[in-house]
Parts: sequence; structure tokens; C-alpha cells
Amino acid sequence: MNKYDFLVIGAGIFGITTAIELKKKGFSIGILNPDQIPHPLAASTDISKIVRMEYGSDEEYLQMANQSIEGWKAWNDLFNTTLYHEIGFLLLCKKKMEDPSQAFELDSYNNLLKYGFQPDRLDEKTIPERFKAIRSGEFVDGFFHAKAGFAESGRAVHVLTDYARQLGVDVYENQTVDQLISEQGKITAVRSREGQTFLTGHAIVCAGANTPYLVPDLMSFMEVTGHPVFHIQPAHPDYLKIPDFPVFAADISNTGWYGFPTHPTEKVIKVANHGKGLPLHPEKDERLVYAEDHQKLQEFLKTTFPSLVGQPVVYTRRCVYTDTLDGHFWIDQHPEIGGLTIGTGGSGHGYKMGPIIGKLIAAAALGEQNSLLIRYRWRKLASNTLNVEEARNY
Repeated sequence: MNKYDFLVIGAGIFGITTAIELKKKGFSIGILNPDQIPHPLAASTDISKIVRMEYGSDEEYLQMANQSIEGWKAWNDLFNTTLYHEIGFLLLCKKKMEDPSQAFELDSYNNLLKYGFQPDRLDEKTIPERFKAIRSGEFVDGFFHAKAGFAESGRAVHVLTDYARQLGVDVYENQTVDQLISEQGKITAVRSREGQTFLTGHAIVCAGANTPYLVPDLMSFMEVTGHPVFHIQPAHPDYLKIPDFPVFAADISNTGWYGFPTHPTEKVIKVANHGKGLPLHPEKDERLVYAEDHQKLQEFLKTTFPSLVGQPVVYTRRCVYTDTLDGHFWIDQHPEIGGLTIGTGGSGHGYKMGPIIGKLIAAAALGEQNSLLIRYRWRKLASNTLNVEEARNY
């Protein structure tokens, strides 16, 4: 039976990038994942995820996202394929950005300027002129930022997994870890439901929504929520095509709505809601999108993209967020159990950070100093702690 220096539990974007980073440092690495990779129900698994720097007043996230975008471009070059499409990000406002209700958009705009970027500010006249699919008069302010776009999320995890294998990471699919085994207060092995035991000097839990169930100490600091996602089959797929139409957020901090242009290979338009979501259990609850969700989608399309009203919705899912109560990542060694590191808390905005998130989790597991880890360390959160991710609609 092999014993690994590090055993990573979960092969989503957090886990697979951590495995790659540690393998490059010369360690023996195994990674375990329930089902296939990418897991059909994983948050990482979809046709697209937004990659953006717009984080309201949060300058640290802006800088992290900027680093990540450069990392996505490097991955495009390394793998000689387009995993990241830099088509820009359009933020739309129903009121002037100076209105208090548009603080997320205004702070995002001002911070981009502060760091030397050049977003294009738009108004009620220029929005429908430049982006003809948008209903005229619905949005009165906003901006377009060219350094942004989307990643082909499920495909990227697949490509990264192949890369991990090439580097020498042992990848185990269909292994559902349900027990962390410790001796004298230190993790020595993990056991799967399928009956396999894997020995390790250090376990890294990147199990997404299952993380607080594997590490119950986290249960009171996290909640698992599901958010509706729709793939729409447009009658005229070129109407919202790349590069004429970018990724968009439609007054997202007040409505939750965001989406994508026609996907280059799937030929569907993805629209989703980045709001509060519904509490759910990652294994016991079905990932259903309800009639009420469909009704809200049609109401949104009617006011924003009239050409999409009534077009076939060919796929739905309820994307699962692993929300920390404060909306920040949770990356740290366990304060009481040796040989155990946690990398979780994507809170609906972690995927874009893929090129740097594994580096941070690896640094935490190795006990290295990194200034970015300070606010993601193990912390006590009161039950009334507010989620500070400013794009979230509550």
C-alpha cells in the first residue's frame, strides 16, 4: 500500500491545482474524487465560469483576480488550447452608479481606475447602441472592462487532471472519502466508502460542499447553498455571439443575475443567479430548479433580453456554493489535528482564482508564510456574520 506525502481529497479546481503545485515541489501526491473527474455535480463542472476583477471595494481580491487572469492566459499557452476566453465583462446598473444601491459597481469601477485599468463607462444611450440585444431604457449606467471573460470550467478541470497525471500525481476516481483516520492527534490515512484505505503524512480536504461533513468542526462556519443555472437554446445563436457580446452582470448586486454570450461549442446561452440560494445537503437533496426559478428567469429576460423570452431552456442545474459565513476562502491547517489542511469556501466566486488557489493551499499545507493567507486562516465566526462578497444579492 502506497503512502503519500500529501493526499488531496476532492479534484475540483481547488484540489487539482493543489495536487499539481505540490507535485511540482517534489512530493508524492495522491488525489481522490467521488465519481469521475470532473464530478457531474461539482461546482467546477459546467460549460463556463466568469473570470473578473470586479470586487467592489475589495482591492485584495481585485489583485488576486488580476494574477489569476495572467495565470489563465499562461494555461492557454501551456496546454495549447483556449480554456480562458478574454471577451470582457459588462456591468449594468438600473440607477446611476453614484446611487448607494450601485456601490458594488461604482467601487469596482473606481478601483479598476486606481490600478491603472481602463474600463469604458456607459450610459442609457450607449448601452443599447453598443450591445444591441439589451432592452433599451432598462439600464442607465454601467461599464465594460476588456480584461475579463470566462473559463470553460469543466473542460479546464479535465485538462488539469490530465496534466496532473503526466506530472506523476496518482489520480483515484470513484473513491468517496468518508473517514479521516488519525493516530495520536495526527492524520495518518483516509478511508473511502468503496472500502479503500490510503496512507498519508498529510491530508488536504478540498471537498467543496462535502468539506464541513468531513471536518465537522467547520459546520457552524459554513453553509451549503444551491443556485439556479439555465442553458437557453436561442433561435438566433449569432445574436449574442462572441466577440460582439461579453460576459455580463445585470445589476447583479441587486438582482443576482449574470450570464454569458452564446457558448462557442455548446451554442447555448448560460444565465444564472448569484443570490442567496437555497440551503441544501450536498448528497441528500436533489439539485432541482423549480417552476418559481423558471418564472423569475422569464421575468428577467423580458426586461433585459426580450429576444430570449420563451426560448427553450435545454438544461438546468442548481450550482452548489460552499459559503463561509463571511464569504471568504477557508485555507489553513487544522488548529488541533495534525497533518490536516483545509482548502474550501469558494462562496460562489472561487473558480476564477484557479491559477493561484492551489499555490495558496499548498503554502498553507507546507506551513509557508504568505500574506494572502492571513484573512483565510482558521477563524471563529458568529452565526450572524455577514457575507461580504459585494456582488451577492441578498
